[in-house]
Amino acid sequence: MSGSTRTDGRVERGNQTRRLVLGRTMDIASVEGLEGLSLGRIATELKLSKSGVFALFGSKEELQLATVRAAAAIFARAVVTPLADLPPGPGRVWALCRNWLAYSAERVFAGGCFFYAVSAEFDARTGPVHDAIAQARRDWIGYVERTVEEARQAGGFVPDTDAAQLAFEIIALMESANAQSVLFADPSAYERAERGIARRLRAEATDGARDGIDAPGA
Repeated sequence: MSGSTRTDGRVERGNQTRRLVLGRTMDIASVEGLEGLSLGRIATELKLSKSGVFALFGSKEELQLATVRAAAAIFARAVVTPLADLPPGPGRVWALCRNWLAYSAERVFAGGCFFYAVSAEFDARTGPVHDAIAQARRDWIGYVERTVEEARQAGGFVPDTDAAQLAFEIIALMESANAQSVLFADPSAYERAERGIARRLRAEATDGARDGIDAPGA
């Protein structure tokens, strides 16, 4: 066996272990918070050597940061990537919101929305983990605002639609549904959020652009 083959094998085993660890840390963090993570705990739960986990991540903070990055990638695949072929318009905004509600309702992360959970944990703190969470949130809010603005520019929303305000309102409805569903085990919160979001979008949509926003009771 050549040296490169042995190296490639070690790298792949390391990547597999990293994926295994991060799959577990994302679920822990969505339920218990990022402070619930430790190299020793993860090694014990997954029956890995602590030294091996330490070699991959180096510190609790780096484990937390890697968990945030991994969660952001999963979030993007669940919520944003499916929109790739949809043209700008209220229908695209509506699909984005429904993707987010499904991501929360289907418990892609065990505790509901990962970023809602860890934002509450770190919002008043400082440091690299706070900054990483804040940046992920900033990116999401900015994406929603751009999606709304692109719909307005395409003629799907009335000209005086305030993209930042509308984004704020629909994100608030989505996050309220997530919080109520997790706290009370109440899936009807998603239906309420869906109706509320649909009404807001339809109120801003131009006459010919409302047909694709189809929540029951909206």
